[in-house]
Parts: sequence; structure tokens; C-alpha cells
Amino acid sequence: MRARAAAGEADDVNDTRVRLRRELERARARTHALTTVPDSELTAQHSVLMSPLVWDLAHIANQEESWLVRRVAGRAAVRDGIDEMYDALRHPRATRTELALLDPAGARAYAAEVRDATWEVLDDCDFDTELTRDGFVFAMIAQHEQQHDETMLATHQLRSGEPILDAPAAPRTVASPAPDRVVVPAGPFTMGTSDDPWALDNERPAHRVHVEAFVIDAAPVTNARYLRFVDDGGYDRRELWTEDGWAHRVEASLDAPLFWSRGEDGRWVTRRFGRRIPVRPDEPVVHVCFHEAEAFARWDGGRLPTEAEWEKAARWDTDTGESRRFPWGDDDPGPAHANLGQRHLGPAEVGAYPGGVSPLGVHQLIGDVWEWTSSRFLPYPGFRAFPYREYSEVFFGDDHRVLRGGSFGTDPVACRGTFRNWDLPIRRQIFAGFRVARDAEGASDV
Repeated sequence: MRARAAAGEADDVNDTRVRLRRELERARARTHALTTVPDSELTAQHSVLMSPLVWDLAHIANQEESWLVRRVAGRAAVRDGIDEMYDALRHPRATRTELALLDPAGARAYAAEVRDATWEVLDDCDFDTELTRDGFVFAMIAQHEQQHDETMLATHQLRSGEPILDAPAAPRTVASPAPDRVVVPAGPFTMGTSDDPWALDNERPAHRVHVEAFVIDAAPVTNARYLRFVDDGGYDRRELWTEDGWAHRVEASLDAPLFWSRGEDGRWVTRRFGRRIPVRPDEPVVHVCFHEAEAFARWDGGRLPTEAEWEKAARWDTDTGESRRFPWGDDDPGPAHANLGQRHLGPAEVGAYPGGVSPLGVHQLIGDVWEWTSSRFLPYPGFRAFPYREYSEVFFGDDHRVLRGGSFGTDPVACRGTFRNWDLPIRRQIFAGFRVARDAEGASDV
């Protein structure tokens, strides 16, 4: 029996290694695709909001080296004297071009050297410490790289040059969400997770939350709906905006989503990765900030959902009363479930993923666009920073709002029903949209 148990444990360890290698290889293939561009594009500062792409490339490698090569394996640094330069908290994005960064060839060589060492560390790892159990720290590095890949994708969107990236168009509508809104009954549900082995610290621990009955849009707000807000003077109606929101609207001269403009025929067009295309009415609106989303929701007679409301709509199983990993169940996302992983360079039309619908009938909670919530980024009860404070804890407070669900640029390894993203309420370069919620007086408690 003991030998059989040991063999089973060895099989589990080998399976973990295989999965981790696959995730790390997939992340690196995407990084390669995003950085296989002229050196001048890698070293340019395409926006003060973003790093030069070459900084992201070396930063990805530096994080991998720090955690896997040095922390897990206890090896010497692959390259001395560069940690401070690639510390994201020490240098704002707008100033990173002033640093003595590795050039493109140097950054690529550094990333390759670190990855060679990582394979040796992975092959030797017994996954027997808190940091390595179930492959956590390796998965954390895969998620970190994919998160920076999405950031680099946003940098490509901000580029002003000729198109470089390409991908098939996102699917068109194959099943319309019906009804337009869904009632989520009052009652408790389990928010967060304590047992997802690759979940990050701000997703933990699982805890029970009572949510009053509410109504939520069956799909993200579309361009067509948002255009009605624009045409109704929503950007000029002070009563729709909070004090902070109105001040930002005036200061930034907001009058439409980022990248929208009028074409020669007076119709709205948008710029997407260097190409000008018509604003497609049935796609979720994207590149709006929290303040714009909040103003629209007020114009629409509703509000933004809280983070707990969003998660209950996404995870609560009406039949079992338990929380799922994803709206469709516990299986990892596949192409039939959601628009994830940069398979497409834009959102899909609403209703295009009936395989990803929640038990209550809510569509596209995962993928397409990050969704603003009304909640500030705060720790859950019992939160413990792990394995370092700088991932989550230093960002807790009133400054950031929580976004949920992932976008077309989010990789499945960095997206689940408990995953929490956050950003400043003025940010529009991220692939963010929203949906509207409302109170539901008199809905039954379950």
C-alpha cells in the first residue's frame, strides 16, 4: 500500500511538472509574439501610461529569476545589479526610458538564460514547501508573465504606427442573451477561495457573504447602448457624474470612449491595433474608465454592481447553492466558454458564447472585457499577504476600484471566477467595460 501511495504521489508530481511546463511555455510564446517587432518599437515610449516593451520583457525574466532561480533553488543571480532597475514599485512607467535598460538583444538573451535555469529548477523541485506546494510559485510566475503580456498588448493598442499584430475576428452573435436582465435572489454565497491551489493572495480566504437581491444585465453594456448615452448628452450632464468623475471628465476632455472618433461620414469609428474600424453596435463597449461607467449606469437608472454581486452572479450555482470556479462550472476555460487568451484582438458580440453562460442566464462574465465594479480594492477577512506584500497589500485602500472577469487579452491561467484585478478609476487604456446592476425589491430570499 505504501509503495502504491508513493507511486501515486510521484504521478501527481509529474503531472504538475507537465502542466507547469506547458503554462510557462505558453506564456513565453505569447511574450515572444508581442516582442517580435522592430527594436525601435521595443525601446520607444508609446505612452506615458506604459513602459517601453523592452522593460516588460526584462522585468518578466527578472521576476522569474528572483522567485524560481534564487528563491526556490537558492542559486546565484543570473545577472547582478539589475533588480532595482526592474522593480516596478521603484520606477514609474513614465520614467523607465531614462534607465540604463538592457537593449532588445540583451533582454532576450537574459530571458532565455533565466528560462534555461528555470527548467532545471522545475525538474528538481519536490513541491514540498509552502511556496512550491502544488506548483504555486511556478504558476504565479506564469500568471505574472501573462499579466504583463496583457499590459504589452495594451501598449500595442496605444501605438501610433502601422499595424503589427493580427488575429482572427472575434465571433459574431450566435445566441442572443435573453432576458436583458437577470434577477439574483437574496442570500449568502461563498466568495473567494481557500482551495484553488493557484489562486493569488487577494482571492483568499473563502468566506460567506450575504448579498441582497439585485438585478444585473445579462450581458456587458454594448456600443449601441453606450452610443445612446453619448447622443443623449451624457458627457455634458453634470448630474450624472460624481464630483471626482466630473472633475476628471472636464480635465481630460472626455466625450466618448478612448480611441473613438467620427469618420468622414459622421459615423463613429474606433482604432484597434492600428486599424480604423466601424464601432460595432453589438460588441461590449471597451476602453471606458470607472467614472464613465458610473455615469452611464446612473443615466440608465442603475448603478455598477459591487464586487460581491458580480461574483455571486458569476459563481453561484442555483441548484447546489455552492460556488463554482467559473460560470459554466469547474472546468478550465476553453474556446467555447469565453473570449480569452488573445485569440482575437477585440471583444466578441454579446451572446457569442452560450457555452459560458451562468446558471442564472448571465452571459460573458468571463473574457471579452474587464468589468468595473463599484468596490474599492480591499483585503478579505483573514487575508494574509503571500508570498510578498507588493503583489496586493500595498495597493489596498480607497484609490483603486476592482475589475472582474478578464478580457480578450487575459490568459486563462490568470483568470477565474475569484480573480481580482484593480486599477485607478481614471484608467482607460485597459480593456475595460462594465454592466449595470439595480436593486431588486421583494425578490425571494434563498
